Amino acid sequence: MFYRDDEGSLQVVSLEPVTSVTIGRGSGCDLRVPWDESVSRVHAELVRVGQHWTVVDDGLSRNGTFLNGERVSGRRRLHDGDTFVVGDTSFSFRDIRAGTSQLTSVQAEVLTTASLSPTQRNILTSLCRPYKQEGAYATPASNLQIAGELFLSVDAVKTQLRTLFQKFHIEDLPQNQKRAKLVERAFALGLVTRRDL
Repeated sequence: MFYRDDEGSLQVVSLEPVTSVTIGRGSGCDLRVPWDESVSRVHAELVRVGQHWTVVDDGLSRNGTFLNGERVSGRRRLHDGDTFVVGDTSFSFRDIRAGTSQLTSVQAEVLTTASLSPTQRNILTSLCRPYKQEGAYATPASNLQIAGELFLSVDAVKTQLRTLFQKFHIEDLPQNQKRAKLVERAFALGLVTRRDL
């Protein structure tokens, strides 16, 4: 599992050999996120059930826990590549038993803000901006909206988005899914946070 801390550094957490991990701001939590004030003292728990990991939110948190954009109520099984959000902090779950998700390759594939140009970072933030108010029900900003906000041409926005689709390895998705997947990955990797919006 990996996430970005308050300084933007990638943190990799091995879930072996433990059977449960509590996540929250409190000092008694196994995985502390004290910088994120929207996280409860004890927010959620990861629990191993047999060979699988689950994320559990039994009403411990004020703001809820979201798995792939859907609010968690009770227990939900985690699959390789899932993203869950606790407060404003995103966690990406990688199951090394799934075959292709070796920890070293995960670290190599992870994009950082340093791997994006300032223009790409601004476009990514503008693309995600509608999610500030509307949350999971929002739709990504249009090329025209992004161009207007950043004082760029629509063609320049399209060119930069094509480059971002390639960097995020989503260029082969159907056209109507690329933008939403780009937003999802930007939040999951911590490249855009709710504070940026």
